[in-house]
Amino acid sequence: MRFYAILNLFFYLIITSNLNADEPDKRLNTDAMLFGDVKSGGEHIPFASITIKGTTIGTAADATGHFKLTDLPTGMQTVMVSAVGYKPFSKEMEMKANSSVTILAELEPDNIGIEQVVVSADRNAKSRSKTPTIVNSINPKLFQRTQSVTLSDGLNFSPGLRMENNCQNCGFSQVRMNGLEGPYTQILINSRPVFSGLAGVYGLELIPANMIERVEVIRGGGSAMYGSNAIAGTVNLITKDPIANSFSVASNYSSVGMGASPAGDFNLNLNGSFVTDDYRTGITMYGFYRDRNPYDANGDGYSELSAIDNNTLGARFFQRVATRGKITIDYFHINEFRRGGNKFDLPLHESDITESVDHSINSGSATFDLLMREADKLTVFFSAQQVDRNSYYGANQDLSAYGETNDFTFSSGVQYLRQLDYFIFAPATLTGGLEINGSQLQDKKLGYYDIEKQVHMENTPVADQHITTEGAFLQSEWSKKKWTIATGVRYDHYQITDDISSNKKVSGDVFSPRLSLLYNLSHEVQARVGFAKGFRAPQIFDEDLHIETSESRQVLHRNDPNLKQETSNSYTASLSYTLESGKWQYQFLAEGFYTRLSNPFSNEYGDSDENGTVIYTRKNAEKGAKVQGVNLEFNASPSNRWQFQSGFTMQKSEFEEPQEFNETRFFRSPDSYGYLSMNYQPSPRLNISATGNYTGQMLVPYFGPALEEPEEGELRESQAFFDAGLKVSYSIKITDYIKMELNAGMKNIFNSYQNDFDLGADRDPAYIYGPTSPRTIYFGLRFGSLL
Repeated sequence: MRFYAILNLFFYLIITSNLNADEPDKRLNTDAMLFGDVKSGGEHIPFASITIKGTTIGTAADATGHFKLTDLPTGMQTVMVSAVGYKPFSKEMEMKANSSVTILAELEPDNIGIEQVVVSADRNAKSRSKTPTIVNSINPKLFQRTQSVTLSDGLNFSPGLRMENNCQNCGFSQVRMNGLEGPYTQILINSRPVFSGLAGVYGLELIPANMIERVEVIRGGGSAMYGSNAIAGTVNLITKDPIANSFSVASNYSSVGMGASPAGDFNLNLNGSFVTDDYRTGITMYGFYRDRNPYDANGDGYSELSAIDNNTLGARFFQRVATRGKITIDYFHINEFRRGGNKFDLPLHESDITESVDHSINSGSATFDLLMREADKLTVFFSAQQVDRNSYYGANQDLSAYGETNDFTFSSGVQYLRQLDYFIFAPATLTGGLEINGSQLQDKKLGYYDIEKQVHMENTPVADQHITTEGAFLQSEWSKKKWTIATGVRYDHYQITDDISSNKKVSGDVFSPRLSLLYNLSHEVQARVGFAKGFRAPQIFDEDLHIETSESRQVLHRNDPNLKQETSNSYTASLSYTLESGKWQYQFLAEGFYTRLSNPFSNEYGDSDENGTVIYTRKNAEKGAKVQGVNLEFNASPSNRWQFQSGFTMQKSEFEEPQEFNETRFFRSPDSYGYLSMNYQPSPRLNISATGNYTGQMLVPYFGPALEEPEEGELRESQAFFDAGLKVSYSIKITDYIKMELNAGMKNIFNSYQNDFDLGADRDPAYIYGPTSPRTIYFGLRFGSLL
């Protein structure tokens, strides 16, 4: 109640202080019209976005690159034009009542995204070259060129990121950023932290690529906007916006693991958008279907890749209010069933091993943006996600292995952005806000009839966790000549209760300062430095909601009753060089990073009990841990036909004292990894893409039957891998507005894939590393108006 009172007061003060300052709406029946062409190199650009600065007025160019806006506000107006793959364009125009003006917007190509507009740095749209924190972006073109069916497939193509599969049975996956495990990275949906720990167990592979407009990645916690679990950084998933009336249909079939027993993987994508002529109302809709058979890599009858059946539907709607307001509503529903193990034709409990989950995810949000004064913006938002999961993690025909988990996550708050001509020593952008984030997680094992004892076993509660985090942040960004400085502070008060846990109530107050600095040494050279303090509260994490299962043992993850919050201090420094000469574009970036963890979470391996159950207890290491290294990026485009992108990371991740196996190094964290992507378009119809992912050697624990004492385990060092891919696509013009594309390709051409998977029902399912799929051949078809 205390938070809501503060939020209401904050909202009231902003509104009352700005209503009188807001100019009257000068758009009413002015008959001031703007006509325009959008071109690049003499060729029209279809479906470019056109907006009037300081308002929510806008439209999109048609398929021929032309547009029209009517009843515009009178006076000097700034026309802004943007399109994917081009630099933003802006021009001041004087609009007069009862008259028309014509504009020619000549856009410059930006094939490597030097001037791409991003929002993750401070939740405000800005060119990435002007942000004091480095923001990398994964766009739909990259998803297409790399044949990324889901979000997880595409994350491998961003510097410092590496996707990994952590379970042979069910495919539990996570993204590592700068070597830190998945829970250290905050996953955002449209800038909101509603992607819960339960959703995170499989969620990166649940989200289809065709619902994504782009993914923005910030390494390190350089912004005060983001709270807990952003120690490594943030991955911001931004869903598609309606831009123009359009549709597309795409279908692909893959043969996973070419050889004697490949697995089929079929997916179907549907996308459609509708926007009114005045661009005041729009909706985009998307659908996704996937059916993947289980894949057995070594012929032992047990899957290495799980069976998947995914159905997704979603939409994004906007309504512009007057000239300066906008309401945006998002919703998507994901229903996915996955199963790994053996004997897929039998009920779950009649197999030797099965790890199976059936998800129903409903996620929605509502946002109201109001432009005020000259360039201020008020944002009020509410986002929520409900995850219902039925699971089975069992072996030896275990009837007690059924479970049910329900998780409700929400995020609400208000944010105000204020542009100041002068604040303390320079022009500044002030951003402040209040947030309340929360979740309610209930996990239980379902009751069953015990045939041997002839008694009905009741449901067994496992977790009943409630988390509430109240946060406030303030950030100021100054720009003066060659300098841009962003300083911010964030305060969070969290409270965690769990009626099942022995540590029933935990609370804490965290003060997190942030600092980022950008200095333009020259037009081509930029230097950045940053500092951020972060934390992780002692809560239930994604790995706690997954059970490693075999006939010999089950592994459960639990928090120590005395677990304390983990804190971090992160430092980054980078130097970038950008050169544009004629059609050539080059960009090189070197970024050093150092993160020190205090009270870091570390697993203590327990002994197996009489039922084969092993508890991994999460404790605070007595001393700290550190992660340090260098990210390198090189991007180049000699012409519109060629694009080359690459990234490589060299790092060290170590505890300051030995942990399990008397080892200080982080497990499953290679010292080097990277990616490359090359695209060549010899003609407007033909496109050729080549990709590669390198994964260096890493330490992997093994607790399998190949050992004389499996309970003791051993630490193994993996080999290095290089996953190469090739894709060829050819488009055919059906009409002036509709095209059809045929494509085919191969992933992991050299089958650089783990070759020592454990065998049989006693296998160690967590002994899995390297590329997430073997050699795969695929072909597909796309049909629509936005190809």
